[in-house]
Amino acid sequence: MKKASSIKRNRILSNTAIYIILVVMSIIWLIPFVFILLQSFRGETHAQVGYILPKEWSINNYVELFTETSFLKWYANTLICACCNAVLQTMMVMMMAYALSRLRFKGRKFLMNAMLILGMFPGFLTMIILYYILKSMGLTQEGAVPGLILVYFASSGMGYYVFKGFLDTIPKSLDEAARVDGATRFQVMRKVILPLSKPIVIYTVLTAFMAPWADYIFASYIAFGTSSGYNVAVGLYSWLTKDMITSHFTLFCAGGVCIAVPITILFMCLQKYYVEGVTGGAVKG
Repeated sequence: MKKASSIKRNRILSNTAIYIILVVMSIIWLIPFVFILLQSFRGETHAQVGYILPKEWSINNYVELFTETSFLKWYANTLICACCNAVLQTMMVMMMAYALSRLRFKGRKFLMNAMLILGMFPGFLTMIILYYILKSMGLTQEGAVPGLILVYFASSGMGYYVFKGFLDTIPKSLDEAARVDGATRFQVMRKVILPLSKPIVIYTVLTAFMAPWADYIFASYIAFGTSSGYNVAVGLYSWLTKDMITSHFTLFCAGGVCIAVPITILFMCLQKYYVEGVTGGAVKG
């Protein structure tokens, strides 16, 4: 009896310690977001200040953001890139994963190993050559949006690992039964595999959507010097220069809130499928 109570007491103490650590980590993690949110409603001045709580609350920063700046254009550019990439990359990854999971063909192992090795090289190595290729095609600066879309999904098939791992958990007997009934491979994919792959499809869509939404490095490299080609990350960062930060800091904070809100809502609504996709795709590979 004493041993059981001791075990129970130790479990309570360990759980309490874990919860305290998680709460402290959450507070530390949320501090920057709370600061940006509060500063976005500060109405007394646009410059940086040494306090957190606004002395004068106002929504003028949001009004100016949408009426007197190019934020809507940057937001539209980012949304176009994100939506196009979410659709194209999901289709590319889905087809690649299905082929490598369900089909057996000559060179399959070599292809998988080659893509695995190529994926180990950082994308920064290709930035210079990609820039010159896109420049020769007129897909930089004003034409940066289609150029970014092209780059984002061009090599997306190499990210098939998690999707393939999920498909490997679906019994192949379902495919064989559908084939016996006269279904084509496309019909098997559309009517058998896809309905069972909802979690991993949503996971792929979310990750594909997030890549352009949060990209700054490559977008700034392609869309430099032309405001009409900026995405939100590059556009907002341009307000943090020495000359503009005093007049645009609170606008920058308001823009940051506008970027974070839709992504947060999207993740909260689809969190269940996101987790199922990650865990399901990690089971087998």
